[in-house]
Amino acid sequence: MFTTQLTPAFTDTDALGHINNTRLPVWFEQARTDLFRLFTPDLDPRKWRLILAKLEVEYLAELFYGQPVTIHTYLTRLGNSSLTVTQEAWQEGRLGARGHTVMVHYDHAAKCSLPIEGELRQRLEEHLRDAAAEATP
Repeated sequence: MFTTQLTPAFTDTDALGHINNTRLPVWFEQARTDLFRLFTPDLDPRKWRLILAKLEVEYLAELFYGQPVTIHTYLTRLGNSSLTVTQEAWQEGRLGARGHTVMVHYDHAAKCSLPIEGELRQRLEEHLRDAAAEATP
């Protein structure tokens, strides 16, 4: 599991005084950087080997400015060429949001998916977690 701590900016809030719902997909993408490095170690977009196929976010509790947010990132499915990344946003011991992102290992030049195999698969398996184990800080 990867862990990223973020400090919400004042501009992340909305008129209701909590973190705006549009910020969570951005935060989740930011927190996937360590995962991206497994596919593209130098993060060079010209060598990028992933595409995003699906993104869902469940908003479970309000998140607020002035308190750090911890994002947990792990895999809940590892297929032949795709994976499901699950992420949780925690603040003060409370789960505020959960996201599921389906990503595909992809060759942009050939416009086709690539198998996830060898050392890459082994490194990804280290972050695979049972979906039933979700919602633990």
